[in-house]
Amino acid sequence: MADFDLVVIGGGTGNNVAAAAAEAGLDTALVEPGPLGGTCLNRGCNPSKMLIQTANAANHVREAEQFHVDATLGGIDTAAVVDEMDDLLGGLSNKKEAAYREKTNLTLFKEYTEFVDERTLDLGGESITSEKVVVATGSQPIVPPIDGLSEVDYLTSQDALYLRNPPESLVILGGGYIAVELGYYFESVGTDVTIIEMMDSLVPREDGEVATAFTEIATERHDVYTGHRVTAVKEKDEGHAVHAETEDGAELTVEGSEVLVALGRRPTTDGLRLEAAGIEVDDRGFIESNKYLETSADNVWAQGDVAGNALFKHSGDHETRYTISNAVHDERRAVDFAAMPHTIFTEPQIAGVGSTEEQLREAGTTYSVGRAAYSDSAMGRAKKLDEGFVKVLAAPDGEILGTHIIGYEASTLLHEAVVAMRHGLSVDAVAGTIHAHPTLSKVVEAAFRDVSAESSY
Repeated sequence: MADFDLVVIGGGTGNNVAAAAAEAGLDTALVEPGPLGGTCLNRGCNPSKMLIQTANAANHVREAEQFHVDATLGGIDTAAVVDEMDDLLGGLSNKKEAAYREKTNLTLFKEYTEFVDERTLDLGGESITSEKVVVATGSQPIVPPIDGLSEVDYLTSQDALYLRNPPESLVILGGGYIAVELGYYFESVGTDVTIIEMMDSLVPREDGEVATAFTEIATERHDVYTGHRVTAVKEKDEGHAVHAETEDGAELTVEGSEVLVALGRRPTTDGLRLEAAGIEVDDRGFIESNKYLETSADNVWAQGDVAGNALFKHSGDHETRYTISNAVHDERRAVDFAAMPHTIFTEPQIAGVGSTEEQLREAGTTYSVGRAAYSDSAMGRAKKLDEGFVKVLAAPDGEILGTHIIGYEASTLLHEAVVAMRHGLSVDAVAGTIHAHPTLSKVVEAAFRDVSAESSY
Protein backbone atom coordinates (compact mmCIF):
# COMPACT_ATOMS: atom_id res chain seq x y z
CA MET A 1 0.00 0.00 0.00
CA ALA A 2 1.26 3.50 -0.84
CA ASP A 3 2.19 5.92 1.92
CA PHE A 4 -0.18 8.56 0.49
CA ASP A 5 -3.21 8.74 -1.73
CA LEU A 6 -2.02 11.98 -3.30
CA VAL A 7 1.23 13.97 -3.23
CA VAL A 8 1.36 17.56 -4.43
CA ILE A 9 4.80 18.96 -5.29
CA GLY A 10 4.73 22.73 -5.03
CA GLY A 11 3.05 25.05 -2.53
CA GLY A 12 1.81 27.81 -4.85
CA THR A 13 -1.50 27.01 -6.55
CA GLY A 14 -0.77 23.40 -5.63
CA ASN A 15 -1.54 24.06 -1.98
CA ASN A 16 -5.22 24.41 -2.92
CA VAL A 17 -5.16 20.98 -4.55
CA ALA A 18 -3.62 19.51 -1.41
CA ALA A 19 -6.22 21.18 0.80
CA ALA A 20 -9.07 19.90 -1.36
CA ALA A 21 -7.65 16.39 -1.35
CA ALA A 22 -7.30 16.38 2.45
CA GLU A 23 -10.85 17.68 2.85
CA ALA A 24 -12.06 14.91 0.56
CA GLY A 25 -10.55 12.39 2.96
CA LEU A 26 -7.44 11.48 0.94
CA ASP A 27 -4.22 10.92 2.84
CA THR A 28 -2.31 13.82 1.29
CA ALA A 29 1.27 15.13 1.26
CA LEU A 30 2.26 18.65 0.27
CA VAL A 31 5.95 19.07 -0.61
CA GLU A 32 7.30 22.65 -0.56
CA PRO A 33 10.79 23.60 0.65
CA GLY A 34 10.11 27.34 0.42
CA PRO A 35 7.37 29.61 1.79
CA LEU A 36 3.82 28.59 0.98
CA GLY A 37 2.00 30.73 -1.53
CA GLY A 38 4.47 30.27 -4.34
CA THR A 39 5.76 32.93 -6.72
CA CYS A 40 2.64 35.08 -6.68
CA LEU A 41 2.50 35.66 -2.93
CA ASN A 42 6.22 35.77 -2.23
CA ARG A 43 8.18 36.69 -5.37
CA GLY A 44 5.73 37.97 -7.97
CA CYS A 45 2.37 39.61 -8.32
CA ASN A 46 1.68 40.42 -4.68
CA PRO A 47 4.93 42.23 -3.85
CA SER A 48 5.23 43.87 -7.27
CA LYS A 49 1.75 45.38 -7.06
CA MET A 50 2.43 46.70 -3.57
CA LEU A 51 5.54 48.45 -4.89
CA ILE A 52 3.61 49.80 -7.87
CA GLN A 53 1.00 51.33 -5.55
CA THR A 54 3.84 53.31 -3.98
CA ALA A 55 4.92 54.45 -7.45
CA ASN A 56 1.36 55.46 -8.30
CA ALA A 57 0.95 57.39 -5.05
CA ALA A 58 4.18 59.30 -5.67
CA ASN A 59 3.17 60.13 -9.22
CA HIS A 60 -0.27 61.32 -8.13
CA VAL A 61 1.46 63.87 -5.94
CA ARG A 62 3.75 64.91 -8.79
CA GLU A 63 0.76 65.31 -11.11
CA ALA A 64 -1.47 67.15 -8.62
CA GLU A 65 -0.61 70.54 -10.12
CA GLN A 66 -2.59 69.80 -13.28
CA PHE A 67 -5.68 69.75 -11.05
CA HIS A 68 -4.60 73.04 -9.46
CA VAL A 69 -3.62 71.29 -6.24
CA ASP A 70 -0.47 72.58 -4.55
CA ALA A 71 1.32 69.42 -3.40
CA THR A 72 4.96 68.61 -2.83
CA LEU A 73 6.59 65.17 -2.68
CA GLY A 74 8.89 65.30 0.32
CA GLY A 75 10.39 61.83 -0.15
CA ILE A 76 9.70 58.12 -0.40
CA ASP A 77 10.70 55.74 2.38
CA THR A 78 11.32 52.70 0.19
CA ALA A 79 12.83 50.74 3.09
CA ALA A 80 9.57 51.13 5.01
CA VAL A 81 7.59 50.12 1.93
CA VAL A 82 9.62 46.92 1.52
CA ASP A 83 9.61 46.13 5.25
CA GLU A 84 5.83 46.53 5.43
CA MET A 85 5.41 44.37 2.34
CA ASP A 86 7.73 41.69 3.67
CA ASP A 87 5.98 41.61 7.05
CA LEU A 88 2.52 41.39 5.50
CA LEU A 89 3.24 38.78 2.85
CA GLY A 90 5.60 36.78 5.05
CA GLY A 91 2.91 36.74 7.72
CA LEU A 92 0.32 35.44 5.26
CA SER A 93 2.66 32.67 4.17
CA ASN A 94 3.45 31.72 7.76
CA LYS A 95 -0.25 31.61 8.67
CA LYS A 96 -0.90 29.39 5.69
CA GLU A 97 1.87 27.01 6.75
CA ALA A 98 0.60 26.89 10.34
CA ALA A 99 -2.92 26.11 9.14
CA TYR A 100 -1.71 23.34 6.86
CA ARG A 101 0.29 21.73 9.64
CA GLU A 102 -2.93 21.44 11.65
CA LYS A 103 -5.04 20.19 8.74
CA THR A 104 -6.47 16.68 9.03
CA ASN A 105 -5.21 14.19 6.42
CA LEU A 106 -2.41 16.53 5.33
CA THR A 107 1.34 16.15 5.89
CA LEU A 108 3.59 19.07 4.98
CA PHE A 109 7.16 18.29 3.92
CA LYS A 110 9.57 21.25 3.84
CA GLU A 111 12.05 19.40 1.66
CA TYR A 112 13.33 19.36 -1.90
CA THR A 113 12.24 16.22 -3.67
CA GLU A 114 13.00 14.12 -6.73
CA PHE A 115 11.28 11.23 -8.48
CA VAL A 116 12.70 7.77 -7.94
CA ASP A 117 10.09 6.28 -10.23
CA GLU A 118 6.52 7.02 -11.30
CA ARG A 119 5.14 6.51 -7.82
CA THR A 120 8.11 7.07 -5.54
CA LEU A 121 9.65 10.33 -4.34
CA ASP A 122 12.84 10.89 -2.38
CA LEU A 123 12.62 13.53 0.35
CA GLY A 124 16.07 14.20 1.74
CA GLY A 125 16.89 10.53 2.04
CA GLU A 126 13.36 9.42 2.99
CA SER A 127 11.29 7.72 0.31
CA ILE A 128 7.51 8.04 0.06
CA THR A 129 5.07 6.50 -2.39
CA SER A 130 1.73 7.75 -3.64
CA GLU A 131 -1.18 6.57 -5.76
CA LYS A 132 -1.36 9.97 -7.48
CA VAL A 133 1.04 12.90 -7.94
CA VAL A 134 0.43 16.53 -8.93
CA VAL A 135 3.44 18.58 -10.07
CA ALA A 136 2.93 22.32 -9.49
CA THR A 137 6.45 23.67 -9.00
CA GLY A 138 5.96 26.93 -10.90
CA SER A 139 8.61 28.88 -12.78
CA GLN A 140 11.67 31.04 -12.15
CA PRO A 141 13.59 33.78 -13.98
CA ILE A 142 15.62 32.83 -17.03
CA VAL A 143 19.28 33.78 -16.81
CA PRO A 144 20.74 33.20 -20.28
CA PRO A 145 24.45 32.55 -20.93
CA ILE A 146 25.35 36.17 -21.75
CA ASP A 147 29.10 36.79 -21.83
CA GLY A 148 30.30 37.95 -18.42
CA LEU A 149 26.91 37.84 -16.73
CA SER A 150 27.78 34.96 -14.42
CA GLU A 151 30.82 36.90 -13.20
CA VAL A 152 28.92 39.95 -11.92
CA ASP A 153 26.31 40.55 -9.24
CA TYR A 154 23.07 40.91 -11.16
CA LEU A 155 19.47 41.15 -10.03
CA THR A 156 16.46 39.07 -11.03
CA SER A 157 12.88 40.08 -10.30
CA GLN A 158 13.06 38.08 -7.05
CA ASP A 159 15.93 40.24 -5.83
CA ALA A 160 14.65 43.55 -7.18
CA LEU A 161 11.29 43.29 -5.43
CA TYR A 162 12.96 43.36 -2.01
CA LEU A 163 15.56 46.10 -2.50
CA ARG A 164 15.13 48.38 0.51
CA ASN A 165 17.24 51.09 -1.10
CA PRO A 166 16.71 51.63 -4.83
CA PRO A 167 19.86 51.85 -6.95
CA GLU A 168 21.04 55.13 -8.41
CA SER A 169 20.80 53.66 -11.90
CA LEU A 170 19.45 50.40 -13.29
CA VAL A 171 19.92 48.70 -16.66
CA ILE A 172 17.08 46.26 -17.40
CA LEU A 173 17.73 43.43 -19.84
CA GLY A 174 14.42 42.67 -21.54
CA GLY A 175 11.27 44.61 -22.32
CA GLY A 176 8.45 42.28 -21.33
CA TYR A 177 5.87 42.76 -18.60
CA ILE A 178 8.24 42.14 -15.66
CA ALA A 179 10.81 44.54 -17.11
CA VAL A 180 8.37 47.39 -17.70
CA GLU A 181 6.57 47.00 -14.36
CA LEU A 182 9.81 47.11 -12.42
CA GLY A 183 11.14 49.87 -14.67
CA TYR A 184 8.08 51.96 -13.86
CA TYR A 185 8.46 51.38 -10.13
CA PHE A 186 12.17 52.15 -9.92
CA GLU A 187 11.91 55.22 -12.14
CA SER A 188 9.06 56.51 -9.96
CA VAL A 189 11.13 56.22 -6.78
CA GLY A 190 14.14 57.99 -8.23
CA THR A 191 16.25 55.44 -10.11
CA ASP A 192 17.63 56.31 -13.55
CA VAL A 193 16.32 53.42 -15.68
CA THR A 194 17.56 52.07 -19.01
CA ILE A 195 15.71 49.26 -20.82
CA ILE A 196 17.28 47.14 -23.57
CA GLU A 197 14.92 44.96 -25.64
CA MET A 198 15.79 42.72 -28.61
CA MET A 199 12.44 43.22 -30.39
CA ASP A 200 11.35 46.41 -32.12
CA SER A 201 9.08 47.50 -29.27
CA LEU A 202 8.58 46.97 -25.57
CA VAL A 203 5.92 44.43 -24.50
CA PRO A 204 6.24 42.88 -27.99
CA ARG A 205 3.61 40.20 -27.38
CA GLU A 206 0.89 42.82 -27.10
CA ASP A 207 -1.22 44.03 -29.99
CA GLY A 208 1.08 46.11 -32.20
CA GLU A 209 -0.74 49.40 -31.65
CA VAL A 210 -0.65 48.93 -27.90
CA ALA A 211 3.04 47.97 -27.91
CA THR A 212 3.92 50.99 -30.04
CA ALA A 213 1.91 53.37 -27.86
CA PHE A 214 3.47 52.04 -24.67
CA THR A 215 7.00 52.16 -26.09
CA GLU A 216 6.51 55.84 -26.88
CA ILE A 217 5.29 56.51 -23.33
CA ALA A 218 8.16 54.52 -21.76
CA THR A 219 10.69 56.37 -23.90
CA GLU A 220 9.63 59.62 -22.26
CA ARG A 221 10.50 58.11 -18.85
CA HIS A 222 13.51 55.92 -19.50
CA ASP A 223 16.37 55.45 -21.91
CA VAL A 224 14.87 52.76 -24.13
CA TYR A 225 16.84 50.81 -26.72
CA THR A 226 14.69 48.46 -28.79
CA GLY A 227 16.08 46.28 -31.55
CA HIS A 228 19.21 45.62 -29.46
CA ARG A 229 20.46 42.22 -28.31
CA VAL A 230 22.59 42.17 -25.16
CA THR A 231 25.96 40.57 -25.92
CA ALA A 232 27.96 41.06 -22.71
CA VAL A 233 27.86 42.42 -19.17
CA LYS A 234 31.05 43.55 -17.48
CA GLU A 235 32.01 45.19 -14.19
CA LYS A 236 33.02 48.82 -14.53
CA ASP A 237 34.09 51.10 -11.68
CA GLU A 238 31.41 50.61 -9.01
CA GLY A 239 28.76 49.44 -11.46
CA HIS A 240 28.27 47.54 -14.68
CA ALA A 241 28.69 48.09 -18.41
CA VAL A 242 26.14 46.40 -20.65
CA HIS A 243 27.08 45.83 -24.28
CA ALA A 244 24.44 45.30 -26.97
CA GLU A 245 24.19 45.36 -30.73
CA THR A 246 21.57 45.73 -33.42
CA GLU A 247 20.87 43.19 -36.15
CA ASP A 248 23.06 45.13 -38.57
CA GLY A 249 25.97 45.19 -36.12
CA ALA A 250 25.72 48.67 -34.60
CA GLU A 251 27.12 48.52 -31.06
CA LEU A 252 25.82 50.12 -27.87
CA THR A 253 27.26 50.36 -24.36
CA VAL A 254 25.26 51.61 -21.38
CA GLU A 255 26.26 51.77 -17.75
CA GLY A 256 24.35 51.34 -14.51
CA SER A 257 24.99 50.73 -10.86
CA GLU A 258 22.82 47.60 -11.05
CA VAL A 259 21.68 45.21 -13.79
CA LEU A 260 18.27 43.51 -13.74
CA VAL A 261 17.81 40.37 -15.85
CA ALA A 262 14.15 40.24 -16.97
CA LEU A 263 14.33 37.97 -20.01
CA GLY A 264 11.44 35.63 -19.30
CA ARG A 265 10.77 32.64 -17.09
CA ARG A 266 11.49 28.94 -17.23
CA PRO A 267 9.87 25.95 -15.50
CA THR A 268 11.13 25.01 -12.06
CA THR A 269 12.01 21.39 -12.63
CA ASP A 270 15.64 21.46 -11.47
CA GLY A 271 16.48 18.29 -9.58
CA LEU A 272 13.01 16.72 -9.91
CA ARG A 273 14.34 13.92 -12.15
CA LEU A 274 11.18 13.91 -14.23
CA GLU A 275 12.72 11.33 -16.54
CA ALA A 276 12.71 8.79 -13.70
CA ALA A 277 8.94 9.03 -13.62
CA GLY A 278 8.55 9.00 -17.40
CA ILE A 279 7.26 12.60 -17.44
CA GLU A 280 7.89 14.17 -20.83
CA VAL A 281 8.76 17.85 -21.35
CA ASP A 282 8.65 20.08 -24.42
CA ASP A 283 11.62 21.77 -26.08
CA ARG A 284 11.48 24.63 -23.54
CA GLY A 285 11.47 22.25 -20.58
CA PHE A 286 7.80 22.68 -19.62
CA ILE A 287 5.93 19.53 -18.64
CA GLU A 288 3.70 18.30 -21.43
CA SER A 289 0.11 17.69 -20.39
CA ASN A 290 -3.15 16.96 -22.19
CA LYS A 291 -6.52 18.69 -21.91
CA TYR A 292 -7.14 16.89 -18.61
CA LEU A 293 -3.77 18.15 -17.28
CA GLU A 294 -2.47 14.57 -17.32
CA THR A 295 1.22 14.04 -18.05
CA SER A 296 2.79 11.14 -19.95
CA ALA A 297 3.07 9.26 -16.63
CA ASP A 298 -0.02 7.46 -15.35
CA ASN A 299 -1.81 9.23 -12.49
CA VAL A 300 0.56 12.22 -12.62
CA TRP A 301 -0.88 15.65 -13.37
CA ALA A 302 0.83 19.01 -13.94
CA GLN A 303 -0.61 22.48 -13.47
CA GLY A 304 0.41 26.11 -13.29
CA ASP A 305 3.57 27.64 -14.74
CA VAL A 306 5.47 24.35 -14.85
CA ALA A 307 2.93 23.05 -17.38
CA GLY A 308 3.46 26.10 -19.59
CA ASN A 309 -0.17 26.62 -20.57
CA ALA A 310 -0.27 30.30 -19.59
CA LEU A 311 2.19 31.72 -17.10
CA PHE A 312 -0.37 33.71 -15.11
CA LYS A 313 -1.54 33.22 -11.53
CA HIS A 314 -5.16 33.36 -12.68
CA SER A 315 -4.42 30.57 -15.17
CA GLY A 316 -2.94 28.49 -12.36
CA ASP A 317 -6.03 29.13 -10.23
CA HIS A 318 -8.23 28.14 -13.18
CA GLU A 319 -6.25 24.93 -13.75
CA THR A 320 -6.51 24.11 -10.03
CA ARG A 321 -10.27 23.63 -10.35
CA TYR A 322 -9.75 21.03 -13.05
CA THR A 323 -6.91 19.30 -11.22
CA ILE A 324 -9.12 18.95 -8.15
CA SER A 325 -11.90 17.49 -10.28
CA ASN A 326 -9.63 15.05 -12.10
CA ALA A 327 -6.94 14.10 -9.57
CA VAL A 328 -8.98 14.30 -6.36
CA HIS A 329 -12.50 13.36 -7.45
CA ASP A 330 -11.61 11.01 -10.35
CA GLU A 331 -13.64 13.03 -12.84
CA ARG A 332 -12.53 13.74 -16.38
CA ARG A 333 -12.99 17.44 -17.04
CA ALA A 334 -11.18 18.99 -19.98
CA VAL A 335 -9.66 22.36 -19.10
CA ASP A 336 -11.04 25.32 -21.05
CA PHE A 337 -8.58 28.18 -21.60
CA ALA A 338 -10.92 30.28 -23.75
CA ALA A 339 -10.75 34.06 -23.22
CA MET A 340 -7.66 34.00 -21.01
CA PRO A 341 -6.91 37.64 -20.10
CA HIS A 342 -3.62 39.22 -19.16
CA THR A 343 -2.65 42.53 -17.59
CA ILE A 344 0.43 44.70 -17.10
CA PHE A 345 0.41 47.07 -14.13
CA THR A 346 2.44 49.97 -15.40
CA GLU A 347 0.84 53.39 -15.64
CA PRO A 348 -0.90 53.44 -17.98
CA GLN A 349 -1.96 49.86 -17.50
CA ILE A 350 -2.14 47.37 -20.38
CA ALA A 351 -4.68 44.58 -20.69
CA GLY A 352 -5.70 42.19 -23.42
CA VAL A 353 -7.74 39.11 -24.26
CA GLY A 354 -8.03 37.08 -27.43
CA SER A 355 -6.17 37.57 -30.70
CA THR A 356 -4.03 40.55 -31.64
CA GLU A 357 -4.45 42.25 -34.99
CA GLU A 358 -1.11 40.79 -36.10
CA GLN A 359 -2.26 37.26 -35.28
CA LEU A 360 -5.48 37.73 -37.24
CA ARG A 361 -3.59 39.05 -40.26
CA GLU A 362 -1.15 36.15 -40.16
CA ALA A 363 -4.05 33.66 -39.98
CA GLY A 364 -5.85 35.36 -42.88
CA THR A 365 -8.89 36.03 -40.69
CA THR A 366 -11.42 38.64 -41.83
CA TYR A 367 -12.03 41.20 -39.09
CA SER A 368 -13.10 44.75 -38.32
CA VAL A 369 -11.61 47.16 -35.79
CA GLY A 370 -13.41 49.38 -33.29
CA ARG A 371 -11.53 52.06 -31.36
CA ALA A 372 -12.25 54.64 -28.70
CA ALA A 373 -9.90 57.07 -26.99
CA TYR A 374 -10.03 57.74 -23.26
CA SER A 375 -9.76 61.47 -23.97
CA ASP A 376 -13.09 61.41 -25.81
CA SER A 377 -15.01 60.17 -22.74
CA ALA A 378 -16.42 62.39 -20.01
CA MET A 379 -14.46 60.60 -17.27
CA GLY A 380 -11.34 60.62 -19.39
CA ARG A 381 -11.61 64.38 -19.70
CA ALA A 382 -12.32 64.76 -15.99
CA LYS A 383 -9.22 62.71 -15.15
CA LYS A 384 -7.21 64.51 -17.87
CA LEU A 385 -6.29 61.22 -19.52
CA ASP A 386 -4.62 62.38 -22.70
CA GLU A 387 -3.34 58.92 -23.59
CA GLY A 388 -5.03 55.55 -23.77
CA PHE A 389 -7.50 53.72 -25.96
CA VAL A 390 -9.67 50.61 -26.25
CA LYS A 391 -9.39 48.47 -29.38
CA VAL A 392 -11.92 45.78 -30.33
CA LEU A 393 -11.39 43.17 -33.05
CA ALA A 394 -14.56 41.58 -34.41
CA ALA A 395 -15.52 38.96 -37.00
CA PRO A 396 -18.13 39.79 -39.70
CA ASP A 397 -20.75 37.84 -37.72
CA GLY A 398 -20.13 39.93 -34.60
CA GLU A 399 -17.92 37.46 -32.72
CA ILE A 400 -15.43 39.22 -30.46
CA LEU A 401 -11.99 38.09 -31.59
CA GLY A 402 -9.93 40.24 -29.25
CA THR A 403 -9.95 43.31 -27.03
CA HIS A 404 -6.88 45.34 -26.13
CA ILE A 405 -6.63 48.32 -23.81
CA ILE A 406 -3.88 50.70 -22.81
CA GLY A 407 -4.88 53.31 -20.27
CA TYR A 408 -5.97 54.06 -16.73
CA GLU A 409 -7.46 50.99 -14.97
CA ALA A 410 -7.24 48.92 -18.16
CA SER A 411 -6.97 45.78 -16.01
CA THR A 412 -10.46 46.38 -14.63
CA LEU A 413 -12.10 47.66 -17.81
CA LEU A 414 -11.02 44.58 -19.76
CA HIS A 415 -13.23 42.19 -17.83
CA GLU A 416 -16.41 43.27 -19.54
CA ALA A 417 -14.90 41.94 -22.77
CA VAL A 418 -13.60 38.80 -21.03
CA VAL A 419 -17.08 37.90 -19.75
CA ALA A 420 -18.58 38.57 -23.18
CA MET A 421 -16.00 36.40 -24.97
CA ARG A 422 -16.13 33.63 -22.40
CA HIS A 423 -19.89 33.31 -22.80
CA GLY A 424 -20.12 33.84 -26.54
CA LEU A 425 -21.73 37.27 -26.50
CA SER A 426 -21.40 39.41 -29.63
CA VAL A 427 -20.07 42.93 -30.10
CA ASP A 428 -23.68 44.04 -30.47
CA ALA A 429 -24.51 42.61 -27.03
CA VAL A 430 -21.80 44.69 -25.39
CA ALA A 431 -22.51 47.77 -27.49
CA GLY A 432 -26.20 47.54 -26.67
CA THR A 433 -25.62 47.23 -22.91
CA ILE A 434 -26.45 50.35 -20.90
CA HIS A 435 -23.27 51.75 -19.40
CA ALA A 436 -23.62 54.18 -16.51
CA HIS A 437 -22.53 57.70 -17.36
CA PRO A 438 -19.96 59.13 -16.86
CA THR A 439 -18.00 56.05 -15.81
CA LEU A 440 -14.76 55.18 -17.54
CA SER A 441 -16.53 52.07 -18.83
CA LYS A 442 -18.14 54.33 -21.41
CA VAL A 443 -14.90 54.18 -23.38
CA VAL A 444 -15.36 50.39 -23.64
CA GLU A 445 -18.92 50.90 -24.85
CA ALA A 446 -17.70 53.43 -27.41
CA ALA A 447 -15.11 51.02 -28.83
CA PHE A 448 -17.70 48.25 -29.17
CA ARG A 449 -20.20 50.63 -30.72
CA ASP A 450 -17.54 51.67 -33.19
CA VAL A 451 -17.52 48.15 -34.65
CA SER A 452 -21.16 47.21 -34.00
CA ALA A 453 -24.43 47.41 -35.85
CA GLU A 454 -25.77 49.05 -32.67
CA SER A 455 -23.84 52.27 -33.42
CA SER A 456 -26.76 54.27 -34.82
CA TYR A 457 -25.46 57.48 -33.26
